[in-house]
Amino acid sequence: MKFEESGLNGKVIEFSLLEHVMDSHGMIRAGQWDYERITYDYKFEDMTNGDVYYFRFPCLVTEAETETPHAKVELGTPYLGKHYYPHGVEYDEEFPKHVVKQCNKLIEALHNELHV
Repeated sequence: MKFEESGLNGKVIEFSLLEHVMDSHGMIRAGQWDYERITYDYKFEDMTNGDVYYFRFPCLVTEAETETPHAKVELGTPYLGKHYYPHGVEYDEEFPKHVVKQCNKLIEALHNELHV
């Protein structure tokens, strides 16, 4: 599921600000990056049935390299997927309303804090 109407697509942010804001909302970069691409993940775990969902936020470095504080990073379209062990993540699913609602709250918070 893509969040095409996030209002964040194509916005360019300084890496240090982006990293701070994403971290403050529990969005983890971890090993999901190289020198030009970054993906921030937020993991949802449903303790009632064991389902795992990932809200993912892709980014592209447009100036300098990842982890350079003043690098310019273009935000992509956030998307949501459901993890199926051991096969991976599927994105073309029917997602629980509470998970989609939380993703929209995260998008709104990011929009407000990144001032875009």
